[in-house]
Amino acid sequence: MAKVIVINGSPRANQCTGTALDEMIKTLNEEGIETELIHIGSRDIRGCIACGKCETHGGCVFNDIVNEVNAKLAKADGLVVGSPVYYGSPNGTLISFLDRLFYSAQYDMHMKVGAAIVSARRGGNTASFDVLNKYFSISGMPIATSTYWNQVHGFTAEDVKKDAEGLQTVRNLARNMAFMIKAIADAKEKYGKPEMEHDNFTSFPDGK
Repeated sequence: MAKVIVINGSPRANQCTGTALDEMIKTLNEEGIETELIHIGSRDIRGCIACGKCETHGGCVFNDIVNEVNAKLAKADGLVVGSPVYYGSPNGTLISFLDRLFYSAQYDMHMKVGAAIVSARRGGNTASFDVLNKYFSISGMPIATSTYWNQVHGFTAEDVKKDAEGLQTVRNLARNMAFMIKAIADAKEKYGKPEMEHDNFTSFPDGK
């Protein structure tokens, strides 16, 4: 069975972001996709220090939840990331987590499906949504979309439950993600994965 790792970046596991992710998980399960929810928002997660040790260490030099999730994601077919909006951006703890997760991954994320969900009382959703999607796009991960930007609004979990369009968007996102995962699996079996080039690395040495 296909599997998706779901990351809750909110320090409050069962509030607004968690409510949206619960809707996502429920619909993915209905579509035959296994899920594993991991709550990282209340953990003490430091940022990347660009030491480069992950290239030879087999993972991040700071052996914490980042390495645990990387081991799980290596075997999964997709990744969902949920975040509250803080000052127009995703939660700082989540950003530190994702920086290290994606930089230290010692496996190919190409063709794993990614999806982001953001939650705010009123504003900052689309800017935060954009930040999260860039992790997927730089890693060759197809991004699942919906019938609107993947966002919910509310100050409490009960508020989010009243956001009918927001939760509808999440359910449509889950169905699209499930379809993409199944379609990619079929295509890989029939055609193989697309060939990726990695030889060119433009850094303009010597001012050229």
